[in-house]
Amino acid sequence: MDKIRLAATKIVHEVATKGAWANVVLAQTLRQEKFDDRDRKFCTELVYGTVKAGASLDWKISKYLNRPLKKIDAKVLAVLRVGMYQIFFLDRVPNSAAVNESTELAKKFCSQSAAKFVNGVLRSAVREPTKSDFPTGDDVESLALRSFHPAPLVKIFVEEFGLDATKKLLDFDNTDPPLCLRVNFLRTTREKILDALKKFDVQAEPSTFAPEGIICRGHGALDKFRPLRDGLCQVQDESSMSAARFLNPQAGEFVIDCCAAPGGKSTHMAELMQNRGRIVAADIYETKIEHIKQNAERLGIKIIEPLLIDARELGKKFPAQADKVLVDAPCSGLGVLRRKADMRWKNIADIDALPTLQGEILSSAAETLKHGGTLVYSTCTILKRENQSVVENFLSTHKDFELVETKIFLPHVTNTDGFFAAKLIRR
Repeated sequence: MDKIRLAATKIVHEVATKGAWANVVLAQTLRQEKFDDRDRKFCTELVYGTVKAGASLDWKISKYLNRPLKKIDAKVLAVLRVGMYQIFFLDRVPNSAAVNESTELAKKFCSQSAAKFVNGVLRSAVREPTKSDFPTGDDVESLALRSFHPAPLVKIFVEEFGLDATKKLLDFDNTDPPLCLRVNFLRTTREKILDALKKFDVQAEPSTFAPEGIICRGHGALDKFRPLRDGLCQVQDESSMSAARFLNPQAGEFVIDCCAAPGGKSTHMAELMQNRGRIVAADIYETKIEHIKQNAERLGIKIIEPLLIDARELGKKFPAQADKVLVDAPCSGLGVLRRKADMRWKNIADIDALPTLQGEILSSAAETLKHGGTLVYSTCTILKRENQSVVENFLSTHKDFELVETKIFLPHVTNTDGFFAAKLIRR
C-alpha cells in the first residue's frame, strides 16, 4: 500500500500548494499508475477523504503539535493529513499501519528528521484520541468542524435554510455520490446500456428523474466500458439532465448554450434535437472549447459549433436570432459539494461577486433571443442570491420577459446534485 499512500500524499500536497483540483490530479495519477481496482479505490478514498476533511482535519492535527500549523513544512503536513485521516476516519486501516506507513512515507517524501516528527505526532494521536474530539453542540463552529465544512459556509446555510435543513444538507454533502450516465438516444436505448452495464459487473438502475439517465451504484473504473468510450453514453448527473429537457429544444431550431463547457448540456440538447438544427456552444476558455469538440465528436453530434467568446458579448454577436437559449451560469457550485471534495474549501468571499456576473451574462443572453423564444437560466448552486434573486433583478429591468416556471433541486430533499432553473419567455 506504500505506493498508494505516496500517490495520495503527492496529490494532497499539490491540491494544498498549487490550488489544483483533486479530481483532476487524481484522474491523471490513476491513468499513469498501474493500480488495480482495489488500489484505485483506496487511493481515491485517501485523496477525497483527506481533502474533504480539510480544516477539520487540520484542527485535529493542531491538537498534537507544539508549534503553529502554519510553521509545518507543506510536504510534512501532507503526510500528516493523510496519516491522521486514516487514524480517525478509516476504521479498516489499523492505527499501527497508518503510523508506520506514514513514517516510512515521510522518509521518502520529506526527510529522516521529518519522519521522526511524523511518527511522534501520529503516535500521540493514537495514544490520546479524545484530545482532538470535535466539540458537540449546534453552534456554527461546532457544526463546521464535525461536518467538514468551513464555518462561513455553514453560517450561510443556516441563514438560508434553517438549522435542521442545514444539518441534513451537511450530512448529504459527505455522502458518496453515485456515477450517473446519460444515454445517447441517437445511438442506443437505456435498456441496452443497462444490459451492457450488467455484463460489465456494474450495479445500475434507471433514473426516476431523467428518461435517459442511469445511476451506477457499484462499479470499478469505467475506463474500459466500451459504450462510454464509443459515445453511446455520457457521464452527467441526473439533475443536470433537467436543464436541456426544461429548455425543450426542437429539431431545426437555432439554440445558444452561453457557458457550454465541457459540453454535457450542449450534446444533450443536440440529441433531443435529433442532431438537426444549430447549436452555438460558447465558452471563454480555449482549452474548454476543445473539450466541447471532443465530446461532440465522441457522441456523433454534428450540429454543435464551439465558439470562443465571453458570454457577455453574445448579445452583440447574435442579436434577436436564437429560438432558444441556455444560460448555465458560472456559480459557487454549492449544489455539487459531494462530488468535488475541495470545492467547499475555496474562497467563500468569491460568492459575493457572482450575482453581478450572472446578471450580466443573463442580460447579454436575453439579447440573442427572438421574440417568442425561450430562455433557461440554470445553476448548480442552491443559494437564492445566485438563483431567484438574479432572475428577479433581471425581470425588473427586462419588461419584455416573463417567468414561466422554476425548478429547484435541494440535495438533501431530492437526493441528487443541487440544481436551479428558471424558464423565461420573450414576449
